[in-house]
Amino acid sequence: MAKKKAFALRLDEELMKAVEKWAADEFRSTNGQLEWIIHESLKKTRRLKKKDK
Repeated sequence: MAKKKAFALRLDEELMKAVEKWAADEFRSTNGQLEWIIHESLKKTRRLKKKDK
């Protein structure tokens, strides 16, 4: 499993509420939802390195 790095993230209150609602709708934690959103964005823009198999 990849190492995770913690960092502080400041979000507008309205944006945070929207992310929390989306996370709840998807049965994910807020952190998990943010990680998924970032991962999908990186994958879509082909900025994510492919893992060796």
